Amino acid sequence: MTAWSIDGVSPVVHETAFVHPQACLIGDVVIGPECYIGPFASLRGDYGRIEVRTGSNVQDSCTVHVFPGQDTILDEGSHIGHGAVLHGCHLEPGVLVGMNSVVMDGTRIGARSLVAAHSFVRAGGDYAEESLIAGSPAKLIRRLDEVTLAWKANGSHVYRELAARSLATLHEVTPLREEEPDRKRVSTGRDTSTPLHELRAEGA
Repeated sequence: MTAWSIDGVSPVVHETAFVHPQACLIGDVVIGPECYIGPFASLRGDYGRIEVRTGSNVQDSCTVHVFPGQDTILDEGSHIGHGAVLHGCHLEPGVLVGMNSVVMDGTRIGARSLVAAHSFVRAGGDYAEESLIAGSPAKLIRRLDEVTLAWKANGSHVYRELAARSLATLHEVTPLREEEPDRKRVSTGRDTSTPLHELRAEGA
């Protein structure tokens, strides 16, 4: 990873967390146990504190920042999809923020809620637990059903496992020139996680 100190404040990364070498942490950033921080994620604690608590993941190309004197909090099991932007917000435990969504300052997202992909959540919002939040600007759609809650919880677990797998086996290599005979697969398959739309189709 690239880690930078500012005003004498350095990032903190728990020994069981994985931060990709191409991620960037600046200043007052605290990464808790069993977290996963993906490539090109930028967590910039140069105005306030960013806390990424136990078992959370911040995926590829996400940006996490804050206004002066404020904090951005990702409570335990937060699940932040590729390309999302979080700015001065508080995610309660088990929140999923979908790909390319934006959650703005002073917003609280209640526990186990889901912010749908490509949503824009305006500043100052306050959403109850287990909410489906979607749109641009985003609004409360409904309470999440049990299928979605279970699928979401599994996704967070899968990323905890990815943090451990990455710590144990991820390393830089020179690419092969051609595919090997009987090329092996990575250790995850359909039994690990299934897309939500497929789960719904199977249950229909």
